[in-house]
Amino acid sequence: MAFSLSRCLLLVNFLVIFSKSGVAQDAKANKYGLKVISNPADYLKQVTRDSSLQLVDITSVIPDIKLDIRYATANNFMGEPVYTSAQAFLRRPVAQALKNVQTELNKQGLGLKIFDAYRPYRATVYFYEKVRDTIYLAKPWEGSRHNRGCTVDLTLINLKTGQELQMPTAYDAFTKKAHVNYTNLPATAIKNREKLKQVMTKHGFQVYSEEWWHFDYRDFKKFDLMNIRFEDLP
Repeated sequence: MAFSLSRCLLLVNFLVIFSKSGVAQDAKANKYGLKVISNPADYLKQVTRDSSLQLVDITSVIPDIKLDIRYATANNFMGEPVYTSAQAFLRRPVAQALKNVQTELNKQGLGLKIFDAYRPYRATVYFYEKVRDTIYLAKPWEGSRHNRGCTVDLTLINLKTGQELQMPTAYDAFTKKAHVNYTNLPATAIKNREKLKQVMTKHGFQVYSEEWWHFDYRDFKKFDLMNIRFEDLP
């Protein structure tokens, strides 16, 4: 019996969705029971089918953006380098959305400074197994939002001076002052926090309630968890 047009369209949509998620579905669960894309060849197959899944170097999309990749240095809560290079990657549409944020801010004499973006799953596991915290650190049996390549940690800077604008806390401060609804703060810090939140939200990002610097791109859950090293990203 011939398919109706509506049934054909449903079948096409199913095949598209399946082709995007098939690699993750087939991946073997790790010791925490989680399926993560760890094979560069599998990642490349996904990108070949859908270029929006590509993890791109942020500086290739936004050449003038400032980077301060803390986990490539000892200037972080771990007190040691975790990444092998000071690079920042995001899925292609996320990087483009961030470019739109930067363009809008530049008109106000402001810009973005990136602390962290895509984080290989192995780093998430390392953080947890070293610190054993599940309040401020992602659980390895769930994975970090950063592992999906759709999350970015950042702040605002003054373009003329290059200095960071005053915010409620320093980056990665494990304190209630970092929560986005905390109000016992200097008026300038609250104003700058809200400016960052407003411009990021306008371009498709949502702030994480316990970290003023942490923003997730819309539909981040649709992207697979990744454990591809920076060195293996083309």
